[in-house]
Amino acid sequence: MTFRTESRISIGGSVDEVWAYLCDVGRWPEWAPTVLEAWVSGDAPLQPGAQVEQRAKGPLGTSRGRAQHVTVVDKPRHLAFAGPLGTSAARWGMELESDGERQTDATMWIEVDLAGPMRAIPSRLLEGRIQRVSDREMVLIKAAVESDARRAA
Repeated sequence: MTFRTESRISIGGSVDEVWAYLCDVGRWPEWAPTVLEAWVSGDAPLQPGAQVEQRAKGPLGTSRGRAQHVTVVDKPRHLAFAGPLGTSAARWGMELESDGERQTDATMWIEVDLAGPMRAIPSRLLEGRIQRVSDREMVLIKAAVESDARRAA
């Protein structure tokens, strides 16, 4: 079974500012609650085929490594990644559209192909959790970009 979630938010910053923030993989821990540290493997550019490595939060204060493959970089409008979500395959991405010179409409989408033991979790429960997390992430992205824009002004 596959499901998809989408979170949308309007950000007070240009598409280029939002794009630059999202492409700064080292800043992902600011907005992704499970990411402790992130970097592009081999200091490669963020481009299709690159791998984003992460140190992620684990249970009971532990951490673990995980990786996502970059599948789309269409500057400055679309980013997409693929990697595991537990025992399932997942894809996620960001789409950015200008809503005026200093306003960006951002959409984060996440698709999960439930597999293995994760199929025992009611999909509505997992989908709801993912939706809540991505909604929170979008609020944190908005706050960071708008704070950066205020500091630069």
